[in-house]
Amino acid sequence: MRRVTAPALVLGMAGLLATSFSAQAAAGNSRSHTDSYGTKAVYQPEQSSRSYQKAPAGFTPVFTENVSRHGSRAATDSSDGDLILALWTKAQAEGQLTAKGREFGPKAQALEAAMSTVGYGDLSARGKEEIHDTAVRMAKRLPTLFASIAKNKEPVDVVSSGQVRAVDSANLYGAALAETDPGLTSLIGSTRTDKDLLYFHKADGGAAYRDYIANDQRLASTLKTVTDQPKTHSAARDVLKKLFKPAFVDRITAGEFASIGTDVEAATAVYNLYAIAPAMSEESPGGKGWGMDRYISARDADWFGYVSDVEDFYEKGPGFADSDITYKMADVLLDDFFEKVEAKRDGTSDLGAELRFTHAEEIIPLAALMGLPGSTQGVTVDRPYTYTSNAWRGAAVAPLGSNIQWDVYRKGSTYLVRMLYNEKETAFKAGCRPVSKGSKFYDLNELERCFGRTGSNG
Repeated sequence: MRRVTAPALVLGMAGLLATSFSAQAAAGNSRSHTDSYGTKAVYQPEQSSRSYQKAPAGFTPVFTENVSRHGSRAATDSSDGDLILALWTKAQAEGQLTAKGREFGPKAQALEAAMSTVGYGDLSARGKEEIHDTAVRMAKRLPTLFASIAKNKEPVDVVSSGQVRAVDSANLYGAALAETDPGLTSLIGSTRTDKDLLYFHKADGGAAYRDYIANDQRLASTLKTVTDQPKTHSAARDVLKKLFKPAFVDRITAGEFASIGTDVEAATAVYNLYAIAPAMSEESPGGKGWGMDRYISARDADWFGYVSDVEDFYEKGPGFADSDITYKMADVLLDDFFEKVEAKRDGTSDLGAELRFTHAEEIIPLAALMGLPGSTQGVTVDRPYTYTSNAWRGAAVAPLGSNIQWDVYRKGSTYLVRMLYNEKETAFKAGCRPVSKGSKFYDLNELERCFGRTGSNG
């Protein structure tokens, strides 16, 4: 979670945000526990393939393509563990730990050691399983397609952002597909890198976006309002009181240890360990989990999960309703989806499948650009993002291993597209007309019209 230091706007937003969150908690959101993990939520397919619609009569699958976030991973660095364990060591030396605090230190140290062993930012055992199992399910959903790919020797293109966890995910996915049918092995290409396509937030196409993140005062002020409001400090104190005796918490809050971290930074570090722990579950003692939920209440985890979602919403998602700066750069990826299907239709490609592997920084803006469920509503400064007023949730939009897939079916010269979002059949955005009411299948010509493309020259 980025530390925001820009001046806050005086808009009465803090009270609105806290009141809204309290109302949502009181209402008992059924997704609340999962939501608290934000985009660190571990992957689960959203629908059983047994309940998928059948393609219209006479249509057979001829192509599939996806984009997938890498699987569950270790934290990208040790900063959270370093921060909270530095405070823990001081408290231990002064006899200022609670009973839970005495438990916490060794567990946090063990979790950090496990992540260091896996490799910071690298796939965990769970992440490898997520990717493997997602690939196997793809093959089982489309048995006739992959049999045809193997029979007709159609290439399978595999491309990643070039980051280690994305490359590893790509390689694991391809290997898992080959396990389902050895005839695919020689057809699955070596993973190639395309940063412009799959790491666009750091490529040339993301220059304006990076300037927005670094310099936009409206963004900074909005994030500051959430981060520095009384509710956040209250939640931080609740978190720290589980680990440290009240006098020590008072000293943290007073800034005595500012060189290590503030109260909010310290509590955020505890939250971040809680959030990443499920992704590292198989590395825990006996594979039984790390028990990090013992050190943060469900209510406080929900709050810090919301704070994390606020940052992702404004920095990567729908953001402000009067701007597309956070997601316009995903055009390159959506264009690639269309171009691959159009090339198949036009006979200029013999690919059987296109497999892409990337990051939350690409999945989230693509979801907003495409108008996927939960990613359709931007906000204004005076009516900011809250859980009660907006459906966007990081845990639903881009959990670890999240994916978007287009399956292409053909009958004669007609091509239909069915979209899966985290393996759930998903309608295209409002204004796109399916082949029949309630159908999840769309004529490619209709999608080109709906998304403002002009045939194969789109």
